[in-house]
Parts: sequence; C-alpha cells; structure tokens
Amino acid sequence: MLVSTTEIQNSFGKYLKLAHCEEIVITKNGKKVAKLVPYQVNEEHDPWILNESSPTYSPDGIRLTYEEFLKLTEESKNRYEYIDGELYLLASPFYPHQKAVKEIFGRFIIWFQEKDCEPLVSPFDVTLFRLGKEEKINAVQPDILVICDHDKIDEKGRYKGTPTLVVEVLSDSTKSKDLIKKLDLYQESGVKEYWVVNPSSAEIYIYTFIANTIDEFRTFKGDEKVESVIFPGLIIGLKQVFS
Repeated sequence: MLVSTTEIQNSFGKYLKLAHCEEIVITKNGKKVAKLVPYQVNEEHDPWILNESSPTYSPDGIRLTYEEFLKLTEESKNRYEYIDGELYLLASPFYPHQKAVKEIFGRFIIWFQEKDCEPLVSPFDVTLFRLGKEEKINAVQPDILVICDHDKIDEKGRYKGTPTLVVEVLSDSTKSKDLIKKLDLYQESGVKEYWVVNPSSAEIYIYTFIANTIDEFRTFKGDEKVESVIFPGLIIGLKQVFS
C-alpha cells in the first residue's frame, strides 16, 4: 500500500497497525522513500529480551474513510470488509466452513436454474447502505448471496443492488461480526432473508426482515430440513450441510 509522508504523520497509529498485515510503502513527492514493516525479534541472537507470547495482529477495528478503504483493497492481496467505517480482515476459512458453503451453494445452483434470481458465492463485493444513511457506505463479501436485481450490475460488472437472501457461515474469527454487526447491517439495508450457518453446533438460523425489522427467527438442527421463507420450496437438509 502506497502512503505519503503526510498521511503517515497524520495517522501513524493506523498505519502502524496495518503494517502487520500489509506492506506499507512511504512516498515523498511521488517517489518511494521508505517501507514500514513489523519488527521481528530473533531470540537466538538477542537472548536478553524477555518476550510474552506474540499477539496475532489484525487490522480489525481500524477506522478508515471509504476512499481509504478502496485504495487499500485496490493495492492489497488480502480481502477486507468495511462496516460502519471500520475495517475487517477476511481470514482464510477452514474445511467445515468451506464444506457448508459448497453444499448450500450447490443446492442453490440447482434450485435457481431457469429462475429470475441468481445465487453467487464469495469473493464478490456488495455495497450496502443503512436505511436513511446513504452517505454511509458499507462493503461486504457474503459467503453466498442471491440477487434478483440484475439491473443493478454496472457496465464494469460491479453489483450496486441489495441481495434478496444472504448466507454467512460462522467461524471463530467472524462469529461476533456475523451475528451482530452483519445482522444489523442486512436488516437495515433491505435484505429480506439472512441465513447464519453454525458448523460448531450444526445449526442454521434464519432471520426474515420486513420493513427493516426482524419479522421471524427460526433455528434448525438435528435431522431437520431448512426451507427458505422468501423462496418457498428451496430446501436443504442439515445432514447434507454438516455431514
């Protein structure tokens, strides 16, 4: 990520934290002059330094403008989400997460054939606005989404609409965000149905929204089959998802 000396001086703490995940190259008058990198201690050559266990650094919670977020994502190999002005790193998922995504998306692909709506899978950027707050842009990458407003795809292939249905598969690193921040965001931005898939408990939770409020909440577990409220007939068994 290229950052000017002025930006570094004004927001050093922010870029210091980002440096643990991104290469920060400092520029002056348009020329690269320095690089901000995390310090690595070599205990073998420096035995007098007493270390606590090394923390896992994450940029989660760093506040950025939307323009700064776009600049970061254009220059980075990492994937990020941007919710209410805060940055969230999307870590690589583990097998249970990907297994659930595969089974649900596979079922969606078959069911939505020759229908007007279309299922898509991450990575795919979705830009959302909270109700009455169009100046506050959010950018997320749901695990699975169903779009019915194809007219909202621009000439560059970027989607500017609101998904009808969203699926998020929980992991340890995303559980809090998916259950709180994203639930609130999807509710306020016009999503009609939200599936939360929990591999740890082998459960699926479905929220349906009407007029930007929660209309219904259901939990599916055991041998039950999940059926969409917005798309009647769209059914998948939990054993298929979690076996």
